[in-house]
Amino acid sequence: MQQLDLQVVRQARDWLATGQPVWLCTVLGTYGSAPRGPGAMLVALSGGEHRGSLSGGCIEEDFLERLAKGSLPMRNQIVRYGEGGIAPGLSLPCGGVLDVLVEYLTPGEEIQAHLGQVEQALSAGPLLTRQVTLGRQAPDLLPGRLGEARVQVAAEAVRIRVGAVHRILLAGLSPVAEFCASFALALGYEVILCEPREEVLAGFSMPGVEVRQQLPAVFIAEGGCHAATAVVALTHDPRLDDLTLMEAVRTEAFYIGAMGSRRTSDLRLERLARVGGLGREELARIHAPIGLDLGSKTPAEIALAVMADILGTANGFGTQAGWARSA
Repeated sequence: MQQLDLQVVRQARDWLATGQPVWLCTVLGTYGSAPRGPGAMLVALSGGEHRGSLSGGCIEEDFLERLAKGSLPMRNQIVRYGEGGIAPGLSLPCGGVLDVLVEYLTPGEEIQAHLGQVEQALSAGPLLTRQVTLGRQAPDLLPGRLGEARVQVAAEAVRIRVGAVHRILLAGLSPVAEFCASFALALGYEVILCEPREEVLAGFSMPGVEVRQQLPAVFIAEGGCHAATAVVALTHDPRLDDLTLMEAVRTEAFYIGAMGSRRTSDLRLERLARVGGLGREELARIHAPIGLDLGSKTPAEIALAVMADILGTANGFGTQAGWARSA
């Protein structure tokens, strides 16, 4: 299914192409309980037609009503819902607070080109950062990268990283990989499992997981990784794991990790340097041992530590590789 943000941007471009100005809204921050996180988008016409969601229905009705009444200034601005914000009498059912960037975009070649690049980024193109200056200025585009906060708010401008839906590539099937897949699906990740061993795949089925019966290294070499991809080797089989890592470090993948104890990991890194010819910088990209140090023992606990480390890295909370140990 097409990701919602991509639908929003395409709808905005379609409306602008017909000569209609649009209101583009982006969630900047949430406090307390909130149904949608930073980066969630909605686009609307002044008549109320819209695509996307900011809160799952909590605040859209009030916002669209304000558009219909013409009560919102035609400029870039930040509005708050909850805790006495733009609508003091409106309380979000979830009890949360949302800060929302509201942009007023008028038709023209410049904004079409801008949104065209955003669309490309959301379709697995290069990561970008939208820089929106408050007031009436047009938005700018800067190179984006994972490892920094998705949304950054300053006094006069906002920066929002845009890119494809996060992907996790599971290099081989194992009990830990199965739990990683279920956690990743719950987080909204695209999940791809590469497993060439027919006997291992027998009986495996998980809705939402794309299964490819091929070597993970081959899938990666054929372009299977983009900048929003996490590659995890969780089999303990060097024939799968080592080849996967050697290919992964040559891509833009934002997270690369391999399961194993400290001793196993040290031996693997030495082997990758000696046999695979990997240099210090390439080896430093590999989280080994993989995951946060949570004292994990069971497959579910190890998978939780792995996904927590991936999530932290994607959200700009860089960590030193911890050790989700397994023998």
